[in-house]
Amino acid sequence: MKKGIPIGNLTSQIFANIYMNVFDQFIKHDLKVKYYARYTDDFIIVSEDKNYLEKLLLPIQLFLKEKLKLELHPSKVSIRKYHQGIDFLGYVALPHHIALRTKTKKRMMWKLKNKMTDYKNKKINEATLLATFQSYLGILSHANAYKLSQEIQNKFWFWLNE
Repeated sequence: MKKGIPIGNLTSQIFANIYMNVFDQFIKHDLKVKYYARYTDDFIIVSEDKNYLEKLLLPIQLFLKEKLKLELHPSKVSIRKYHQGIDFLGYVALPHHIALRTKTKKRMMWKLKNKMTDYKNKKINEATLLATFQSYLGILSHANAYKLSQEIQNKFWFWLNE
């Protein structure tokens, strides 16, 4: 059975903030973590000290299990060097730029193509199609993705006119 928080609607995001607030307090006040960020059920902790990060794992796992009945996803826990990038919320933050995760790029193209098909089949209106398109351009604006932005715009207009 899949566990997690469905983030498709605003109430889920609000609920996640309320539910996970006790975890935020634990991280900041009990563990005294300096660099921590969380969105719904995804979080990162940044430190120059690998041993420090490794020592945080067990108390975090225990807190999540005992207090919130949650578990860390084994394949999503990683301790990496900064130059390898911090993978968080669809972006990879590298020392000198922010890139969009490859999986995010592919999903974006696939979803935009599907929205275009829905528009052409009159399942959605023009406003919905354009809102999706603008949303993706907004996502790209937070990364160093000028070429990708141009590519998506070119494909969008090509698909619209085919």
